Amino acid sequence: MNPLEETIVPDRAQGVKAEAREFAREHIEPAAAEYYESGEYPWEILEAAQEAGLAGQDIPESLGGRGLDLAQLLAITEEFYRADAGIALTIQLASFGCEITYEYGTDEQCEEYVRPVAEGEQISGLAVSEPETGSDLAGMQTSAERDGDEYVLNGEKYWIGNGVEADWITVYARTGDDEDNRYGNHSMFIVPTDTDGYEAEHIPEKMAMPASKQAHITFEDCRIPAENRIGHEGAGFMMLADFFNHGRVVVSGHGLGLAAAAIEEAWEFTHDREEFGRTINEFQAVQHGLADMLIEFESARTLVWRACEKVANDDNAGYWAALSKTKATETAVDVAEQGMQFHGGRSILDERRIARVYRDVRVPVIYEGANEVQRNLIYGQAP
Repeated sequence: MNPLEETIVPDRAQGVKAEAREFAREHIEPAAAEYYESGEYPWEILEAAQEAGLAGQDIPESLGGRGLDLAQLLAITEEFYRADAGIALTIQLASFGCEITYEYGTDEQCEEYVRPVAEGEQISGLAVSEPETGSDLAGMQTSAERDGDEYVLNGEKYWIGNGVEADWITVYARTGDDEDNRYGNHSMFIVPTDTDGYEAEHIPEKMAMPASKQAHITFEDCRIPAENRIGHEGAGFMMLADFFNHGRVVVSGHGLGLAAAAIEEAWEFTHDREEFGRTINEFQAVQHGLADMLIEFESARTLVWRACEKVANDDNAGYWAALSKTKATETAVDVAEQGMQFHGGRSILDERRIARVYRDVRVPVIYEGANEVQRNLIYGQAP
């Protein structure tokens, strides 16, 4: 059973969805258990995704990408995360932050930094969260002080995808201290990772998504040219607000893919396992549990695709993005837990896909803005 086969994906995204499904079956699924156990960075799979035109392809065609829209990115995401969340996240993070540069940066910045990512020659990253600050964008303390023709960065960033592997990252840093304009004190910067004063190390021993690498970054008198600022000084918060609306729809796809994986595993296991002389799917309680999983999945999926259209059209985007991300990621948690229950004692074995899924679903409810914060946004932006 594949819950993603019956689809409400729009026609324009069907082709790339089929590409993603084929790629996932050939490259991600066979390697998922191996990379989960080893925790290595899946360079070979990332390179294959770049060659297949399935990494960083939201980048405009004028810069070497495919110009994929939000619906197409969501379609890819569903398929990749159904196959394995950690490898999928690595592929998606290969171009993380590029959207901010190609939306707000100069032509020169786009040519120097974005084009190599679109062409698979470099990978990027985005550094926002800090050790003591996660969802409060206005509270970030890493600073960027102007010094002539340069900015000097000092501070720390935490949970940064590709902080070690990336060729450059987009950094969100404080450039002002206006207490009356809390949302105008931060700016965005392009920081090559070989810059003096930039140091990054992997965050070890994660319980989930081991094939995706996050880093702890420190900036110590890290000097970059002033021309590496993206857009106007003080515009960083507004850039991120728009960026995260799109990102939360994509993270909704993380939840859908993981939920689909949990349903597939539960369906197969309950139809194969025998208890008391019959397969356990013949018990009404199990049938009801499977039915509830499908109800929640299809409900979440319908909301996600509606939100995708709303966000793409900038129709109360923050509200719909928050609704979508919250529902989809929490649905993944719920169906994974039910899937674990159906598997019984075998559910806790590392070799079981359901065990990997169960650990992975704990992550999307936190990143891209914890769901508690999403509920604040839903309430505050309700029409």
